[in-house]
Amino acid sequence: MKQKIVSGMRPTGKLHLGHYLGVIDNWVKLQNDYDCYFFIADWHALTTKYDKTENMIDDVRNVAMDWLASGIDPQKSTIYVQSLVPETAELHIYLSMITPQNWVERDPTLKDMAKILKSKEGIGTQVNYGLMGYPVLMTADILTFNAEFVPVGIDQVAHVELTRDIARRFNHIYKTEFFNEPQPKLNNCSLICGLDGNKMGKSFNNDIKISDTEEVTAKKVMTAITDRSRLRKDDLGHPDECEVAFKYWKIFGTEDEIATVREECEKGLRGCAQCKRELGAKINARFAEIREKRAYYEAHPEIVDKIIRDGSEKARIEAQKVLKEVRSIIKMY
Repeated sequence: MKQKIVSGMRPTGKLHLGHYLGVIDNWVKLQNDYDCYFFIADWHALTTKYDKTENMIDDVRNVAMDWLASGIDPQKSTIYVQSLVPETAELHIYLSMITPQNWVERDPTLKDMAKILKSKEGIGTQVNYGLMGYPVLMTADILTFNAEFVPVGIDQVAHVELTRDIARRFNHIYKTEFFNEPQPKLNNCSLICGLDGNKMGKSFNNDIKISDTEEVTAKKVMTAITDRSRLRKDDLGHPDECEVAFKYWKIFGTEDEIATVREECEKGLRGCAQCKRELGAKINARFAEIREKRAYYEAHPEIVDKIIRDGSEKARIEAQKVLKEVRSIIKMY
């Protein structure tokens, strides 16, 4: 029997290359060796966007379409929507009863989300009740399937540690060994900055979306920051000081291409505009097949909806098995 993996994403609309390189590409590889549960975290989205739900359904579909186009296979992985598996909410209640308040307050995820809410509403350090329970709900997402592993970046390891702490506390209080203490599985992935050199993000208007057309991608790449010291095409370049474009080459180029770009730049034989035109073509070639698949799903939303419904029902069946055991352990009526 394959070991279980659980991971999810908040529905923020169409996903960008940072999502693909940092998360999705890794998921595609993991699904061949693990029993994977990938969820679209619409409850988590409400913690900071509770008053902006008008696009929630479209955002959920867009995430699903990007996943499917990128290679998440519903025959290998279970794709589901968080709110369609209410067992997670029930488990969240049980876990919240045994989780000390200070454990939640020190969770770095909560601190980051509180900053978002503060900038949004200007309410100082106050957070809403749902956001306060965010770390415990994330733990419930994982323990709903009693997963063995959680694929995360290095910045998310602390949350997996909280999940392990809560699982251990549950087992201790109820004198059981039921819950696994899930291990973080670090992503071996490429990180990509935004076109302006900062973190790539939709809200920063510095992203390239998986679903962008070739024309849009090419135009966006032409805005990428390069070596600020170069004023003319034939100036000697400094690839390692190129803030964005050369970093992209190191992700999307072959070893020979990267070596050629470096040499031509350093000798003043490659202008930044030419470099970015070639880079745009390289990125478009990488995502051509993915974009073709996405266009198919855009034209057939009923297929996407069926995959979501079927996956959510499958997830519920597994979640119900766990909740049945949990209720028995706690001795609920």
